[in-house]
Amino acid sequence: MSPTAHESYVDVLIIGAGPAGLTSATAFAAVGGINVRIIDQRASKISVGHADGVHARTVEVLQSYGLAERMLREGNQLYMYAFYNPNDAGEIELTGRAPGVIAPTARFPFVVGLHQGAIEAIFLDFMSRHNLIVDRPTRPCAIEISQGQLHSPSSYPVKVTLEHLNAATDAEKTEVVHAKYVIGADGAHSWVRQTLGIDMVGEQTDYIWGVVDIVPDTNFPDIRNKAAIHSANGACLIIPREDDKVRLYVQLSEDVVDPSTRRVDKSQMSPEKLIEVARKSLHPYYLSSSSEIEWWSIYIIGQRVASRYSVEDRVFIVGDACHTHSPKAGQGMNASISDAHNLAWKIVYVLRGWAHPSILQTYETERRNYAQDLIDFDKRYAALFSGKPRTLENEDGITHEEFSKALQIHGGFISGIGVHYYPSAIVNTKHQTPAKNLVIGERMPPQIFIQGADARPVEIQDLLPADARYKILVFLGVLDEFRLVEVNRLANELDEPTSFLKKYSIDGQFSHIFDIISIAQGNKFVFNYLHVPQIFRPHWSGVLLDDTDVTGTQGGGAYERLGINPQEVTFVIVRPDGFVGMIAPSTALEDLDEYFASFLVPRPL
Repeated sequence: MSPTAHESYVDVLIIGAGPAGLTSATAFAAVGGINVRIIDQRASKISVGHADGVHARTVEVLQSYGLAERMLREGNQLYMYAFYNPNDAGEIELTGRAPGVIAPTARFPFVVGLHQGAIEAIFLDFMSRHNLIVDRPTRPCAIEISQGQLHSPSSYPVKVTLEHLNAATDAEKTEVVHAKYVIGADGAHSWVRQTLGIDMVGEQTDYIWGVVDIVPDTNFPDIRNKAAIHSANGACLIIPREDDKVRLYVQLSEDVVDPSTRRVDKSQMSPEKLIEVARKSLHPYYLSSSSEIEWWSIYIIGQRVASRYSVEDRVFIVGDACHTHSPKAGQGMNASISDAHNLAWKIVYVLRGWAHPSILQTYETERRNYAQDLIDFDKRYAALFSGKPRTLENEDGITHEEFSKALQIHGGFISGIGVHYYPSAIVNTKHQTPAKNLVIGERMPPQIFIQGADARPVEIQDLLPADARYKILVFLGVLDEFRLVEVNRLANELDEPTSFLKKYSIDGQFSHIFDIISIAQGNKFVFNYLHVPQIFRPHWSGVLLDDTDVTGTQGGGAYERLGINPQEVTFVIVRPDGFVGMIAPSTALEDLDEYFASFLVPRPL
């Protein structure tokens, strides 16, 4: 290191500005007050190709940052999945269609087709509005963790040496960054992972695929639907995209693999050859590209998970740095975004002194379990997709029924809606029955309520922004005179200095860490929101009613749908990432206290 190397100090250093790194940066920018730096060795963001499918849960995550509207406007929405298989004449024919998202509670029941560069631009523009830009082209060249500083919350135990690739002088070329936390979001060939000696556990398959983005000229009737094609010539997947584009995934032979390295040799393939393979798979339909080919690639499917996701709970890896799998189910970018969404709020809590550092361990337990489930699913799905179809000559081949059944079974997983986190300090399953249809450890589902003050319909998910606050949903039930006595008594209990609301208040205000939303059941024409005790209505807009809107077309039925008894008070604790952390009846306030005490740091009374 040069003796004149510039030194700087940050709360968080993010290495890599792909979807995982940009989501991390966006999460920190959204909450404010975090000194964050993000670097990338590429001179500019990607502009074409790469990942292109945003699933239903990921749209919800982006919505929690206020970013979904632009993506929905710019992207293509895929509602239908079409399936084609060979007939006795060897030509493909339609064997069925199904919804593109098989998840009953999906708020956005479609996949958004939009190239990764456009999605990254949405994050980058948000970051720019918060004065956070990517430092590029810059790469890390050394990392050290000081063991003696690990347990001091004010220390900067991670030292990363950076190289600025466009530096005008040698003196400006090297920089040393001292960080409290480092997030390695630097992709499948992660420098962070390799430098810290974290292994990738898994295997490389024999499945070889090519991908090409084109504006098609074709008479294939499902070119604007997601289409899975099993033909005598191999498998093909069609993903409709923005601006009339489509992405073609085509199955390839061993001819493109270098036998000495077992790596794909791109010189043995071309986009024209990929289109020709797709053309044969689509017979008897014709296909050609009506414009210049925008992007293409080839790859071998690898299915691996990192052996660990963190080192000393100070350096973390996210996204492709910790899991790789086939792109057929479109999980790569979606999993990366959810990794970062899961981790960022936990780092914020520790940096602010709100939570014990042990909360950071839940990142690995939650997301590595998910990644392992993803790899297990991907093995089955990739085998189904890459397997030969059943024909007269191949009676042991894959049938349409097998493929369709797999999508039905795993629809919640593919969409991200069914992601489930197991019991931990931040997932407490002691009381599931008070809201029997609301699964602890899964994301809070969408539901329309109306505001008690003005009958305006609101979506509950829009009241759960990624602002680093726990959302305390208090289902008050029916507020008749008898039950109001009970509710007022409960309000008085929560107003005591020993209640969890007051115990973890920041600067005397529990609203910094807790956002209370009250939900009553009643008739909008007679309901008086002022009857709700003050502690349950910090703001008038936070008192909701389970009733239809004035048109009778939206809202209503939430208590029944969620399995909540309107004659009791039920607490639903929603984590800052939108997942249900705990459910409890009002008679179990001590259990709520224990839940928060397991990871939050109490404030001086």
